[in-house]
Amino acid sequence: MRTTGFDKPLYILPFDHRGSFQTKMFGWKGALTPEQTAEIAAAKQVIYDGFKAAVQDGVPEKKAGILTDEQFGSAVLRDAAAHHYTTACCVEKSGQEEFDFEYGEDFARHIEAIRPTFSKVLVRYNAEGDPALNARQAGRLKRVSDYLHGQSGPLFMFELLVPAEKSQLDQLNGDKKAYDVQLRPKLMVQAIEELQDAGVEPDVWKIEGLDSREDCEKVVAAARRGGRDRVGCIILGRGEDDQKVHEWLTTAAAVPGFIGFAVGRTSFWDPLVKWRARQITREQAVNDIERRYREFVDTFEGRK
Repeated sequence: MRTTGFDKPLYILPFDHRGSFQTKMFGWKGALTPEQTAEIAAAKQVIYDGFKAAVQDGVPEKKAGILTDEQFGSAVLRDAAAHHYTTACCVEKSGQEEFDFEYGEDFARHIEAIRPTFSKVLVRYNAEGDPALNARQAGRLKRVSDYLHGQSGPLFMFELLVPAEKSQLDQLNGDKKAYDVQLRPKLMVQAIEELQDAGVEPDVWKIEGLDSREDCEKVVAAARRGGRDRVGCIILGRGEDDQKVHEWLTTAAAVPGFIGFAVGRTSFWDPLVKWRARQITREQAVNDIERRYREFVDTFEGRK
């Protein structure tokens, strides 16, 4: 069994989106044709080209990485591995309220075929939510955790989302911003501790943005409790606007234990939409994605 944790700088450009790409960006429902699948894969290649341009233009290769999916990003993952970039590939089904495996009982074979640096799960887990749902998810997640810790292969990245329960929003008169500030940070700590107690041991926690340094410190303390001293945390962008993401990155960067970020839609969504609408060229889209990603790196490293 290997030691749990990853504590080196990690600046991820994530584009493992599947359902949102298909329905929101492309407007397609149901099963995709091979041509439609290839069109989405081509859009993801634009994002990847932006990432590569950023590395070529000075983002440190050892700190940079991508997160994508097998369905639309397998060619990108192969190329990234050939270039020795840090890679992450998602394990979960897209758009599910309850975590389940994209490839069912075959999940391990798919991980072994791709061999990314990180295998990533996205999980919606509210500690005050449905106990049976939380227990089912924890059981599946322990299987991933045990499998990855028993291998010499990928590390384990855990994207934790804590959606509000109706009763929690009712306490705050439906104010989602108040939930983010007043309730979510405490619920994130509870979720981390409950999942650890259930035998789920990520090397990196991918965390929704936090507005205060104190809350960031509490999340790191939970992630590293009980001798998990090397476990890292990274901030995700949640599709927020540039200003909000830069605020989250600045706050987290000041806290030991936060090692980086994974900002996707804020980096690439607008350039891709404009490129698909033929408002800008492919080259302009690549350049815009590169610029946005590099700006997030600069912010985290305190250069902005």
